[in-house]
Amino acid sequence: MSEIRKPWHGVLVATALPFNEDLSVDYDAFAEHVRFLADNGCDGVAPNGSLGEYQTLSEEERARVIRTAVEASPEGFTVMAGVGAYGGLQSQRWAEQASEAGAAALMLLPPNAYRATDDEVVDHYRLAAKAGLPIVAYNNPIDTKVDLTPALIARLHQEGFIVGVKEFTGDVRRAYEIKELAPEMDLLIGTDDTVLEMGVAGAVGWVAGYPNAIPQSTVELYRLSTSGNLDDLGRAREIYRDLHSLLRWDSKTEFVQSIKLSMDIAGRRGGACRPPRGALTGAVHASVVRDTEAALAKGYK
Repeated sequence: MSEIRKPWHGVLVATALPFNEDLSVDYDAFAEHVRFLADNGCDGVAPNGSLGEYQTLSEEERARVIRTAVEASPEGFTVMAGVGAYGGLQSQRWAEQASEAGAAALMLLPPNAYRATDDEVVDHYRLAAKAGLPIVAYNNPIDTKVDLTPALIARLHQEGFIVGVKEFTGDVRRAYEIKELAPEMDLLIGTDDTVLEMGVAGAVGWVAGYPNAIPQSTVELYRLSTSGNLDDLGRAREIYRDLHSLLRWDSKTEFVQSIKLSMDIAGRRGGACRPPRGALTGAVHASVVRDTEAALAKGYK
């Protein structure tokens, strides 16, 4: 990594959000978690993403989450605010709120009220860009039904609306096509179980889920995978093999509950999710416990 890190580079943790027993937001616990991640080698946080259950938050809660993250962050630690919303005007307003709160960058899904056209997607990013912060597009066609194809990503970058893309499709082949079409744009890893492959493909950031539970080991995996030093790949592959069964939960439908359960097992504050997400049961619960305990037993932390 260069000495001067761009705010959207490095390991930016898609933070889980702790709730009190009545499922109100525990802002003090969230602030402590942000400081914990900073102390354990992460480069920043990306609150109000899917893992942060932003869809279930009131407007007041959502704004306060960003303010809390900024206030808890030490100097040089990035807050990249999630500003996804059904409508472009809402995303623009959340972008402005994040800017006013002191966030350094934005993470923005395409419009997800329906399957938007390319021109509508571009207009969506144009509105958010008016807030003046660098934007990392978030491509998650599984949830949004809008696919930011390599050609559309390149268009958004060429028009000056995005600096990078969090690629969540899991298709690493896209990384190469994106860089062919937009060589100056930054690739960010979007799925925890493609860290090594995306690192080799040239990723300069990771919007990550599992550092919520085991920050030191996942940061080490990222550094080794993206160093560009072939000697590092052997150690990266060892860590990756040990952790891959755990990291795969980040790409499952139950990823929020899974990561929060792993946090609980690792001695962090995971806790319950807000409805409609319920607690894991049966075989899924047992599998997450098994995979988490196996990683911790090997010394990953």
